[in-house]
Amino acid sequence: MVRFATIGTNWITEAFIGAARLIDSFELAAVCSRTDETAKRFAEKVGAPRTFTDLHELANSPDIDAVYIASPNAFHAEQAILLMNHGKHVLCEKPLASNAKEVEAMIAAAERNGVVLMEAMKSTLMPNFAAIREHLPQLGRIRRYVGNYCQYSSRYDAYKQGTVLNTFNPAFSNGAIMDLGVYCLYPMVVLFGKPRSVKAQSVKLASGVDGEGAIVLDYGDMDAVVFYSKITNSHLPSEIQGEDGNMIIDAIHTPAKIDIRYRDGRVEDITVPQDKPPMYYEAKEFIRLIESGERESAINSHRHSLWTMEIMDEARRQTGILFPADER
Repeated sequence: MVRFATIGTNWITEAFIGAARLIDSFELAAVCSRTDETAKRFAEKVGAPRTFTDLHELANSPDIDAVYIASPNAFHAEQAILLMNHGKHVLCEKPLASNAKEVEAMIAAAERNGVVLMEAMKSTLMPNFAAIREHLPQLGRIRRYVGNYCQYSSRYDAYKQGTVLNTFNPAFSNGAIMDLGVYCLYPMVVLFGKPRSVKAQSVKLASGVDGEGAIVLDYGDMDAVVFYSKITNSHLPSEIQGEDGNMIIDAIHTPAKIDIRYRDGRVEDITVPQDKPPMYYEAKEFIRLIESGERESAINSHRHSLWTMEIMDEARRQTGILFPADER
């Protein structure tokens, strides 16, 4: 059994626990929160036998093998490095950190301590993303990638009324690119690597984060365009355009329906069954790495996480989005 602790008591942590429990070797050993009351309430909700409120105590516990981190983005690097320095494997929610400097420090800690570090990017480990990769050659020469994820935030109404919650607060390294743009960029990097150049624009909110944005990325013989927003909705799919056909992806953040539309008019449905919750596949990959003795995923690799963060850093630099974490 791989004995897990979780950091964070929000809905995503609960979803992760529910998905991971479908894996035989997953054991929820503890939950961690800042206050005893919150930790105990969440532990009772998810059936965890133990709680922590002190991260150092968690890091030093011999009863924990791995930790899933779902705290605010600004805390990811510090928490992960502390845990890895005490021999814990770390599965950290996306985005992996606040910036590339922090990602590099996290990778160095993982390598120094011989532990698994993986970004919890669910989409790239789902069966339908594997189908995308497998069928990509059928499109012929790829000329464009279009990633789209625009979802009006339930917290934006509060923001417009004057209440700045975490999701629109730069102190927590948040905003549209960090929360939603990463879902467009990470699959692009896995499929096509690091682009030659980045050109970004965004709508900067008064709080200091981006509400929405767009990035054009140059790959030489192809380009990529990504759109992301937390202040508008979009119902457009994502797409990969090749000279022989187009691949239509219903939702880049959770791909569930994939069609190829060829130039000759044929339509091929390449969708594969996904009978598990979306987060099951990332948990399965992470546990497989621990059990096999591997130290990083070939798909959600250190390199892919770093390249994605470097793109986001450059996009933020161009659009004037600065986090307190950037000055540390």
